[in-house]
Amino acid sequence: MPLSSGFIEFVIEQLDGFGPVEVKKMFGGASIGRDGVGFGILDDDVFFIKADPDFAADLKARGCKPWSYSVKKDGSVRDIGYWSLPDSAADDPDETSSLARRSFAIAAKAAAEKPVKKAKPKAAAKKAIGKRPATKVEAANPKTPARSKK
Repeated sequence: MPLSSGFIEFVIEQLDGFGPVEVKKMFGGASIGRDGVGFGILDDDVFFIKADPDFAADLKARGCKPWSYSVKKDGSVRDIGYWSLPDSAADDPDETSSLARRSFAIAAKAAAEKPVKKAKPKAAAKKAIGKRPATKVEAANPKTPARSKK
């Protein structure tokens, strides 16, 4: 379900004490991040924050719900470690900002621990473009001059 009008602005106001954030709209919802590190998801007018197992346990004890989504046609659900804010944070920008700081620290640590992906070499750079493959005779004897097509 898409976000209602004004919900993104409401969340940004709630995060005023946390500082500037980046919002990227996606799939009817949005992601919240800072300095290229995503730590929040907005979906169905609910703000979900990234949590490690300890923070997730704290949030669960406060009545928060995990964010999950269906990834397969069979309807199986995937939980990726985002939790709703507690009800007490709904109208408390200080609490929301405090929870966001903790979530951002968790997300930044996870991002720093992620292995850096090596760039794949481009196949075109390895091949000579426009050259025909060598014949068996040319491959066996590299000194044989290449045939020319007339």
